Amino acid sequence: IQNTVFAFQTGHTTGPSLNNDKLYKFAYSAEVYVDRVKASLQKSAGYRISSGVDVNLLWRNPDNDDDQLIKIMIKDVQVENVNERPAAKNIFKGKSTEKILGKEYLEALQRPIVLELVRGKVKTFYSYQNEPAFTQNIKRGLASLFQLQLHSGSTREVDVSGKCNTTYHVRQDQVTKIKDLDSCEIAKEGYTSHNPILDISKKVTSATIYVLEDSFIKSIKAEENYVFLLNFRRKTGAKIVSKQRLELKSVQAGPGLIAGKQVAGVIKTLDSSYVAMPLEAEPVKSECKNCPSLSEHWKSIREHMHPEKLSKAEAAKSFLSFIKSIRKATKEEILQVIRSENKELLPQVVDAVTSAQTPESLEAMLEFLDFKDASTFVLQERFLYACGFASHPSETLLKSLTDKFKGDIANEEIRETLVIVMGALIRKLCDRGGCKLPFVVEAKRLILNRLEKAKKDDNVRMYLLALKNALLPEAIPLLLKYAESEEGHISSLAATALQRYDPSFLTKEVKETMNRIYHQNRKIHEKTVRTTAAAIILNSNPSYMEVKNILLSIGELPMEMNKYMLSMIQDIIHFEMPSSKTVRKVLKDMRAHNYDRFSKMGSSSAYSGYITRGPDVSSTYSLDILYSGSGILRRSNMNIHIFDRNAELHASQVVIEAQGLESIIAATPDEGEENLDSFAGMSAILFDVQLRPVTFFQGYGDLMSKMLSATGDPMNVVKGLILLTDYSQEIQLQAGPMASAEFLGGLAIDISGGMEFSLWYRESKTNVKNRVAVFLAGNTEVDSFFVKTGMETTLEVETALDFISTVQFSQYPFLVCMQMDRIESPFRNHVTKYESLPSGRRYTARRGKAVMLAGNEYPLHQENSNMCRSVFGAKSDSGGGWF
Repeated sequence: IQNTVFAFQTGHTTGPSLNNDKLYKFAYSAEVYVDRVKASLQKSAGYRISSGVDVNLLWRNPDNDDDQLIKIMIKDVQVENVNERPAAKNIFKGKSTEKILGKEYLEALQRPIVLELVRGKVKTFYSYQNEPAFTQNIKRGLASLFQLQLHSGSTREVDVSGKCNTTYHVRQDQVTKIKDLDSCEIAKEGYTSHNPILDISKKVTSATIYVLEDSFIKSIKAEENYVFLLNFRRKTGAKIVSKQRLELKSVQAGPGLIAGKQVAGVIKTLDSSYVAMPLEAEPVKSECKNCPSLSEHWKSIREHMHPEKLSKAEAAKSFLSFIKSIRKATKEEILQVIRSENKELLPQVVDAVTSAQTPESLEAMLEFLDFKDASTFVLQERFLYACGFASHPSETLLKSLTDKFKGDIANEEIRETLVIVMGALIRKLCDRGGCKLPFVVEAKRLILNRLEKAKKDDNVRMYLLALKNALLPEAIPLLLKYAESEEGHISSLAATALQRYDPSFLTKEVKETMNRIYHQNRKIHEKTVRTTAAAIILNSNPSYMEVKNILLSIGELPMEMNKYMLSMIQDIIHFEMPSSKTVRKVLKDMRAHNYDRFSKMGSSSAYSGYITRGPDVSSTYSLDILYSGSGILRRSNMNIHIFDRNAELHASQVVIEAQGLESIIAATPDEGEENLDSFAGMSAILFDVQLRPVTFFQGYGDLMSKMLSATGDPMNVVKGLILLTDYSQEIQLQAGPMASAEFLGGLAIDISGGMEFSLWYRESKTNVKNRVAVFLAGNTEVDSFFVKTGMETTLEVETALDFISTVQFSQYPFLVCMQMDRIESPFRNHVTKYESLPSGRRYTARRGKAVMLAGNEYPLHQENSNMCRSVFGAKSDSGGGWF
């Protein structure tokens, strides 16, 4: 709608004024359109309600000309397609309005309403009680058009949309009303996803242009637009457009005024059945007719939910549709499905029920799961992880988990997972401004107090992992204490927890501690902690001297650590990281930048690169590997980050750590690592949530038995279904109908990792396989009880990312080959526009495309490519199997 406006001179009233004894006859139409964001409205799905509207003055306050009662009556209602359609595609064809709306609704719609207008604003809306909410809202939408002020300025006013900030521009005989729909206060349900990258952006506008003649309305044109865009792929989205028009056709002789001093008396004389009602729309709940029950729905999708199918798009699609059904189900219906399912499929049911996040689904899960029973370990773990990934967790969920944690838990690993997940929920609730909620405060206090009192390493580890998820500013001093004063994986864990904080939280004290750890000012630290400390310093706006001291240390470090730090510095420059300017400045100093320092041998490395670079989001991977001087892996760390202009998401991290393995090949441990127990394990972060680490072996005896029985089979780290995008908004259109926008995105995932040794070939191999399928379904709909019109959008992709590192430690420097491959991936996108009647008559228009996204072998760096040639060249000569 154009914003051209003219000046306006007003007579004795400050609002529109009707003449006595006149009947104003208007033509009215209300249209809704649903389509893709950039599509023209000519092919949109939608409908139009058109009618005549008769308006006359009933009463004017004898003491105040600006206080009027007007009667508005809708007549000759028609319902039709919003766009011309051939007969075969017209769902309204051959149906009378009475048949489409139903006799009761049509009669209700044509019963008159009365408005009390004071200075152009609707003071009171009178209608009949016990009318259907839908027809009342259509009348409210029409009544709201009669509300306007005849001087420019901003105000907060109530109409069908709720209480909204409204701005009027007045010029001559034209008034433009701009309503800020984001400011409207009205009861409606909805939620958004936790991370902005996975969420939906909404843009809304509303403008109404009035043309006045003879102090009353000649015409009104109103339009509102709702646009929804998927943040990580802004090509995918939807829009709802609602238009209203009111045009004066004629003015005829009409009924006379009703005499009276007070409004109440006049209304009583007119019709004692009239009741004063709010002008803002009342909620309308549409009932689902012929919808399958929850157990029927489960039976129809069950075959897609077998564990071996969990990396297929069909599994993610079924998961989302099941969540939608669970959200409408009672606790009893949910328990009926859970209790009737077998062991193989139950974990997937648990994923969906927990992800539904309704009070009923949570109650059902808490009733079904018995944490005192160790035999249901898998289901307890799946429930807890689904809680950790919750898109909009409630305080009740955190309270329930805190209560469970204080009670008896049969399995120690479940106890650990439980507190780790509590940490993730604390962070999500804090991110939404809930840090001071009573149960959040209680959970924070419990974790911090228990950590301070913990004596056993396992307990310390568990609370540190919880803090690694919670990222509480008040936990930083505790993390510093553990990073600097402890040994082994406890200090390493505290340091990696600090690494996850936003640099703005890393105070002078944090940086001083990290510098002490890296430079070993107080005690000897192992390599994994020192390199993490260096990464924290270099990532938090380091000073010139901090960078210079780190560069001067290269050459004095243990052999492989020299190479690793060198590689980290080169990666900062190559990838233009924030500290790269300072690093370049320091490198101009020849003491820091000389051949002796920069020619250190070794096989450790750190490298970052782009997986995708797009107009909406980009994703990066970083891969760093640190070895001990004897050629045995100490740590391999693979990260994937997704980011846009405003937000970042740590999509995944897989860390494989090993220590104390030198004795197997009779090698000497590095400085500070002489007393470390033999250990290898794997830790993962998925969508910003740290999971419970998995141990491959602990202790020398365990290591030898695993090596002798090794099959090389990968160990499962994560398997399941995760709800990523979870957006639902109800929209009250100003014409009266309710609309809704719902976007659900699901991920079916299977991550496994393994580590193999061959003493015979003096070779080790680590393998991380990521298998994922993503399915996103969006439905934008205007649901009027007599017709549904909307648009469904779906996206699906299946892919796999493999990371393999092979190390040959028969010579020094040993050979290391890293491979990162993404397989060819199918991508499908469909859009379906529809209009349907309750009778089942339906119109649909569908279009879609499918493409294959090419596979990719990520180049990493030149040095790596050279090494891979050597490793595979040597291998083809030797032949033979493992062990």
